[in-house]
Parts: sequence; structure tokens; C-alpha cells
Amino acid sequence: MTEKGMIVAGVMSGTSADGINVALVRMGEDKRASSAASGSRARVAHAPTRPVLTSFGLVGHAEYSYSKKVRAAVLAAMNASRASVADLSRLNFLLGELYSDAVLATERQFRVKADLVGCHGQTLYHQGEPLRFLGRKIAATWQTGEAAIIAARVDAPTVSDFRPADLAAGGKGAPLVPFLDYMLFRDSHVGRIVQNIGGIANLTAIPVGTAIEEVVAFDTGPGNMVIDAVTEKLFGQPFDRGGRIAASGKVLDQIIHELLRRDFFRRDPPKTAGREEFGREFVRDFLRSCRRCRKQDAVATATALTAKSIADAVRRYAAQKSLLARKPAFQEMILSGGGAKNSTLVAMLTNELAPLGLRLRFSDEFGLPSAAKEAVAFAVLAHETWQRRASNVPSATGAKRAAVLGKISYP
Repeated sequence: MTEKGMIVAGVMSGTSADGINVALVRMGEDKRASSAASGSRARVAHAPTRPVLTSFGLVGHAEYSYSKKVRAAVLAAMNASRASVADLSRLNFLLGELYSDAVLATERQFRVKADLVGCHGQTLYHQGEPLRFLGRKIAATWQTGEAAIIAARVDAPTVSDFRPADLAAGGKGAPLVPFLDYMLFRDSHVGRIVQNIGGIANLTAIPVGTAIEEVVAFDTGPGNMVIDAVTEKLFGQPFDRGGRIAASGKVLDQIIHELLRRDFFRRDPPKTAGREEFGREFVRDFLRSCRRCRKQDAVATATALTAKSIADAVRRYAAQKSLLARKPAFQEMILSGGGAKNSTLVAMLTNELAPLGLRLRFSDEFGLPSAAKEAVAFAVLAHETWQRRASNVPSATGAKRAAVLGKISYP
């Protein structure tokens, strides 16, 4: 395996549980600093915990949907109050096989062989805050998808289970994408907020001149998770394609006003969310609130909740950063993730951001397709782990120290 030009396959399956994203990334080492990204390449400035500079280029990416039965099994296992240990074990190995199939298919499509795989796994449970359990306060996380299977099938070392090392260092185990966000989107003249809308929505705030050790990132609330669940419950569709249903509905502002008063939205960062906050119980309460409205109005309101909670988070944080500045701390928002395909959500978000003076752009403009971003992030993190370098961002996760993330399985 050569270190220069190493091909890393990043594998991501998010909290929406709609399928698998694979990105093939060509990694390299470069000892010259660069302050700007160009095309699909980026470099990160020298810092004490990042002794060697990393460059990367996207070779290609692909998406693979879960079957209806697999998606149902994954959703049933997420944050489940009761589950069969045997079924959870089988699901772990099944997902390992499915991840392997996805990587192999992507290798064939782009005619390259991966030297290394980075797999986030499917999150079944994430509790970043320590809670009392059997007499001791414990923070916990669980990503399933057997990495030993991936390593054996793909015939490449596989880095998986990225979150526990950050938890062990006192962090919340998320978000983990700020490392990539800083590499690709920092700018010496423009302050940027990098917003990803997957199942959960999360942002990375990068003011001008900020070092990676000072980057702030946190989950803003639901991304597609509530929209998808409401759409499936009311219309029997897994998601609102293009936001068409939401576009035909009316937003119920009073419901959103009440929801935004919940503790999560009012809490200061660092903070992280998952189905524990916005899963089946939240959706049940949301639908109860919408019981007297049209079905289209419920989907429109769920969509507006995502847009308004993002804008509210930006407003709270950006206002703090701008208090002592001569100009607003941020001028652009860079959007990525599945939510970027929802034109109604994008329109709502654009409208919410206008009073904040933020121009909305897409990661595609920087050579990184919206759908590939998280998979690319885990390819980059896997490469850093392979090099024994830290890649969490303590200022984002709340960790007490930098940590090398993940566990390595060998073929």
C-alpha cells in the first residue's frame, strides 16, 4: 500500500436510514500550506495536532438504497426500548455485507481498488450526555455494521466506530464532519457556516482567521428525519421528493413556535441530537399537534421546522460572534446533504437567512457533491486514523483533548 495517492472508500448511512453512500477519495500528503480550496481538492493548514498536511481529490461516489425490509429493520432497531439480541447481532453482520457490496460495486463503477475503507456504520443509539446507569454516569453510542466483514470482503483495512474515542475524551462523539468542513471551506476573506441537512441537521461555523482548534460545530435539530417520518405516516412515501407535498401545504406557525421552545433548541453548544430527540416519540407528538390540519400542512410544517430551527441556531450563534466585530461574522452558508435536494426546504431556508445577510451556496460549487459530503468526510477521517493523527475537533464536540478516532479491522 503506497501512502501517496492512497484510495480510501468512505461509507455513510445516516439517521434517515434510506441507504448507503460511498465515496472514493484519493488521499495524499503535502507539506506546503494552502489557505484556499480549489475544485475538489483541499488542504488543511498546519496545526500542532495536525503535523502533516492532507490533500484529497474525489474520484467518484455512488448511492445505494436499502430494501424496504432492511430499512424497516434498521428503523425498528433505532432507539428501541426492546429488541432481540439475536436480531441485533444479525443486523450487524447483514449491514457489514451490504456495506461491502456497496464498496465493491463502486470500485467496479470507477475501476479503482480501495486501499482503505472508512465506515461510519448505522447509528442505532447515541447519547452524548452522561446519564446514570447501574450506579454510574455513562455516555454511550452504538454504530452497527460489522467492520471485520467489510475488511474481509473488500480486502482492505477498515476503520470504523469513530465516535467512542471522542466520548472517551470527554466529548459528545459528534459532530465529526467539522474536520472536513474546515479543510474545504475555510476562507481568508469570507466567514462561512457549513450546514449539512441529513436525518439530523448540523452546522460548522468558520469565521475568518479561525484555527481548527477554535471551530464551533453542533447539531441544530431535525434535518430530513421528521419530514420523512411524517411523509411516510401520512402519504405512505419514504420522503417528500423535491418538497412537492410541502409546497402544497400551509405552515402552521404556532406549532413551530411551541416546538422551538423545547430544551434542545434553547441549549447552548456543544450539543448533538439523534432519534432520541427527534424520532418516533417526537413525531407522534408532532402529528398529534397537527391532527386538525390537512396532511399537506403537516408536511409543510415539518419542513418549516427544519428551516426555522437552522436559522434560529445561526441567529443565536452568529449574533454572539458579531457583537464585537465591525461587520457580520458570516457572509455565506454552504449547504450539503439530502436536504439540499428538497427545493421547498431550500426556499424556506433562503427566506429565513435573508434577514441575517447570509448568501446560500451549495457544496457542489466547491467540487463536493452534496450527497457525497459525509461519505467523503469518513474517508478523510479514516485516512487520518491510518496515519495515527487526531481528527476530532474538541471545540466542536466538547472533548478535553484531540483524539485519534476509530478502530481498525484487517483483512
